[in-house]
Amino acid sequence: MAQGRVDIGSLEFDELPSPDLGGTKNKSFKPKDWLEVEAGLTVPAMNREQEATGFVDKIVVKWYVAVKEKASGRVMLLTKDITHLNIPVDEEVFTSVYLSPNTLKRLTGNDRAGKSSVEVVALEVLVNGVKVGEETSKMKSGWWNSPNLGRGDRFPLLSKAETPFKMYWWDRYAEIEEER
Repeated sequence: MAQGRVDIGSLEFDELPSPDLGGTKNKSFKPKDWLEVEAGLTVPAMNREQEATGFVDKIVVKWYVAVKEKASGRVMLLTKDITHLNIPVDEEVFTSVYLSPNTLKRLTGNDRAGKSSVEVVALEVLVNGVKVGEETSKMKSGWWNSPNLGRGDRFPLLSKAETPFKMYWWDRYAEIEEER
């Protein structure tokens, strides 16, 4: 079978307040906003085994998020590779990436930073190391390779599994491989 192309839906932004999960003792706090970017993916079978089982074992989604840093005025490139497992063939599943309230505040200087804080977002989808899909919110493909973008690990992007939203909307999202 020929290598297929992943159908990627539009990149959607959402501000999600920190969840109040309750527990043994309720503590007073004012929830801050997380920024979520998600996209729907529909992955076709790319070989006979995937066609027979109805699943793709593993895909890698490479996220690129550009945010203007208030302190320096530079546009910072934030990246995250997320490996998803057991992807059903020809069924839409979602992938997402998050900016924590503290990262947003550090970058933008604002407690209530939202999607307007983000300059541009893109993602690439790889199966067996081969790019099979790409989407960008604006700008041309490859903008993330620009040498004019600041880079660094001070501002982490997080997978859903690294957030308090880990247990929410379980069946909507592609399963995430845990780093071991």
